[in-house]
Amino acid sequence: MTESKGNNEKAIDRRLLKQYAEDFNADRANLVAANAAVSAGVLEAAADYRGQRSLPRDFSIELKQGSITNQRRSGRCWMFASLNTLRYELMHAWNLDDFEFSETYLFFWDAMEKSNTYLENVLATLDEPTDSRIFQEINDGPADDGGWWQMFADLVNKYGLVPKNAYPESANSKDSDAFKQYLNSKLREFAADLRDRHAAGTSIDELRTLKNEDMSTVYRMCAIALGEPPETFDFLVRTSDDDKKDADSDRKDKKAGKPKSGKDERRQIREFGITPVEFYRKYVPLDVNDLVTLCNVPMESRPFNRRYRIRFTANVAEAGDMEFINVPLDVFKKAAVDQISAGHPIWFACDCTQFSLRSAGYFDCDSVRVDQLFGTEFTLDKAQGLEYGDSPSDHAMTLTGVNLDANGRPNRWKVENSWGKDNGDDGYYVASDAWFDRYVTEIIIRREYLDEATRALLATEPVELDPWEPLTKRSR
Repeated sequence: MTESKGNNEKAIDRRLLKQYAEDFNADRANLVAANAAVSAGVLEAAADYRGQRSLPRDFSIELKQGSITNQRRSGRCWMFASLNTLRYELMHAWNLDDFEFSETYLFFWDAMEKSNTYLENVLATLDEPTDSRIFQEINDGPADDGGWWQMFADLVNKYGLVPKNAYPESANSKDSDAFKQYLNSKLREFAADLRDRHAAGTSIDELRTLKNEDMSTVYRMCAIALGEPPETFDFLVRTSDDDKKDADSDRKDKKAGKPKSGKDERRQIREFGITPVEFYRKYVPLDVNDLVTLCNVPMESRPFNRRYRIRFTANVAEAGDMEFINVPLDVFKKAAVDQISAGHPIWFACDCTQFSLRSAGYFDCDSVRVDQLFGTEFTLDKAQGLEYGDSPSDHAMTLTGVNLDANGRPNRWKVENSWGKDNGDDGYYVASDAWFDRYVTEIIIRREYLDEATRALLATEPVELDPWEPLTKRSR
């Protein structure tokens, strides 16, 4: 009898349900909101034209970027955003109208490196129970798509870069689910085998030999899904610096009565048999190691002005785990404004699902009034959103512009996304400054735009965190 009463206390009270329904139907605003949301969906029903009109798409500082890229149905946003920051520097250094790196090239090597690191992590935790928290973290998506800037930098340092036409997209880079599903299954099978052999007394040297044999299967799966990456390639682009000269020549030829040939006479940049590492070092005017990951995580358990390292987060095993410097919002934002003002785009990570209109291209709480639609306030602050897992970083994009008000303070940001031209305004989004403050957690900054105090933190010993401790998440 006591147990039954206890269960009744936990159940939804049917009398209260009736009251909830009466209250709902008594308010005309609820009925209007329900009609709109059921018909158009929550986000479209919550769209506020006044909020959108307060965010015009003009910016006092705006960087000229190449064509919008498209990660398709893959979790490569961190890679696209990283390559978009580098291609801007390459285009302007070599005077190119447009350029795109091969995202698939790094995707291949990321899958290889994550697989190797996963198996190394398995070897490092052979005596951990499979239901331990650390092993479950290691075993969660061994070679999934997501990543951070530092993962990108480690891949570039080791494998270099190639143009897109040297290693184009494949069906499995554009839609990676099936490839990664079976790669992860095979990796877990290898992990079970290594752990079983360890339990049976096999030495660590023998297990590592077996791991190297397992990696042959990984390579085969990656090569079948994506094609083998090039060891060398030929490179040909035409610069835009001869456009005026060509126009002058055309006028002279026309005046002299010579027919126009139609031949593209622009200056060529051409290489034969260049390696990916040679290409990166020669043509990209930026060392990926000169950029630092700043985060803004205002949690009491993660004090500002500290360097943090998250265990078991490497993709390239020998390169080490991911590191972040946590700084106050004013330092965070000043670094971003300074870098864009100097003419350099910024890789950043955020929770892109919060107060976001994907098709219209807005990140802004005043443009997505779900509070008005549902008749309730959403009051979690940035620290609570991170601590309770409500707004972790789940997407990386590129800042390519900012608008400064009469006092020199930012009030909106231009965002280059990697979801193709059909989303946003031809692929670009506008984010309010308030949304930036609340939902942007990471930015990648050149060392020269760090203040002295932040730069000094690079030499301090990092505070080590377990992979489940709130700070940031891998972007997809």
